[in-house]
Amino acid sequence: MKKVLVLGPGCPRCEMLAARVKQAAERLGLEIELDKVTNFNQIRAFGIMLTPGLVVDGNVVMSGKVPSVDELTTLLQE
Repeated sequence: MKKVLVLGPGCPRCEMLAARVKQAAERLGLEIELDKVTNFNQIRAFGIMLTPGLVVDGNVVMSGKVPSVDELTTLLQE
C-alpha cells in the first residue's frame, strides 16, 4: 500500500488533486492511504513552496500544479 499526502491549505485545487489521486489509484487497482496535510509548517518541512504538493511514500513528486489523472497514474506507478 502506498502512502500518499496532498499538501495544501484545503483549497479547491488541493481537493481536485486528492480526487484525481483517488481516480488514478482506482484505475491502477492500487491501494493507497491518502492523507491531507494543511499545516504550513509541515508543508514547508517537505520543501514545498507552491501548493498543492504531492508526496508518495515520503518523496515529493510534484508541487504547484494539479496534474491530470493520466500523469498521476504514471507517478503512482513509479
